[in-house]
Amino acid sequence: MASIPIPPGFDRARWQTAADWLAVGVAVFVPWSTSLTEIFVVLWLVAFLPTLFLPAPDLADVRRAFKSAAGYLPVLLCVLAAAGMLWAVDVSWAERLGGFEKFPRLVIIPLLLAHFQRSQRGVWVLYGFFAATFLLLIASWGLAELPGLSWRGARGQIGVPVNDYFRQDSCFLVCTFVLLGLAVAEARAKRWGRVLMLVAAAAFFLADIFLVVTSRTALIVAPVLLLALGWREFRWKGVLGAVLLGVIVGGAVWLSSPYLRDRLATSVREWQAYRASDAPNSTGLRAEFLRKSLAFVEAAPLIGHGTGSIPHEFRQAATGEGASAAAPANPHNQIFAIAIQLGLVGAAVLVAMWIAHIMLFTGGGFAALAGFTVVAENFLSSLFNSHLFDTGEGWLYIFGIGVAGGLVLRARAAPPRPA
Repeated sequence: MASIPIPPGFDRARWQTAADWLAVGVAVFVPWSTSLTEIFVVLWLVAFLPTLFLPAPDLADVRRAFKSAAGYLPVLLCVLAAAGMLWAVDVSWAERLGGFEKFPRLVIIPLLLAHFQRSQRGVWVLYGFFAATFLLLIASWGLAELPGLSWRGARGQIGVPVNDYFRQDSCFLVCTFVLLGLAVAEARAKRWGRVLMLVAAAAFFLADIFLVVTSRTALIVAPVLLLALGWREFRWKGVLGAVLLGVIVGGAVWLSSPYLRDRLATSVREWQAYRASDAPNSTGLRAEFLRKSLAFVEAAPLIGHGTGSIPHEFRQAATGEGASAAAPANPHNQIFAIAIQLGLVGAAVLVAMWIAHIMLFTGGGFAALAGFTVVAENFLSSLFNSHLFDTGEGWLYIFGIGVAGGLVLRARAAPPRPA
């Protein structure tokens, strides 16, 4: 068998180090820039892939990652989507390829698991994300508190410096509940100064969500994340404590935030207008998408209508002039986005992937807490959006699971420390 030619001066350790810092770059730009995030993902792959084969093939970690449920289930979902293009008979090949293009990036998850299982710098990727998100938080508060600034942020939205408030809220929620989890760990060690600092930082993030700018998804996801954190740390006692804390904080926020009250009142008015006259408002459109999505799945329950079929199905079902006339490219629900195309088989693989990833992070420590929070936030927000397919939220999930998962696997493989 012919050997692989080695480029002059190739040093695997240096390329692995380069891959580490390029992953930090991805994490830093996820909250800020779509284009820079994707550029750094490509650069990470360029730096990482040669380390698998040069100066000699070293695939043991990759094989282990692909054999684990956390690694092979994302790949299986991608394979199903590729096969799904074959039975999307009523859809053009351009739409089939357009529907498939979001799936291949899931294959990066096992590659990240393999790389950061042997890297010593994975924690810096997590630190980079937290630092970048904290800077975004400061910029958000600055836009809200300094109305005289000539620059008003993305699309002129108050409190949204870049991108949109959906991605911003996802990043803020992850940081909030990781900080609260770390505060619990510090409280167990009775380091009360650190507890106060971590709780204050978490409150800073949460206040931006509730007082400056928020998505209705975040208003639902935040309380459930609090319950999940309570269960993770203290089981049923933690759930009870989370309920009491949620009632106290929720009541205080409700009384102090006219913005939040107006946001919820608007949703109620939109729902009533949709029920009365098929009004094409935000709440009505989402309800219409979910109603039609359920009908699409019922029509082809097992393997779906094929990859790329979502726009076609909504076009076929469009009627009238109101919300029922809308023909979106996604149903604003990740499970339906998979089930319409790949049926209940695809939806089962998606849910199994989320379960496998949450089970990866059942232990203690910073990396496990970060990974758990990323999975929980993505699952909950994906009930109201197609966040696994959205650029920023998708890369947050992929690198969050890959990096934190690699750190967890590395810690499990390490020999126990002496007492």
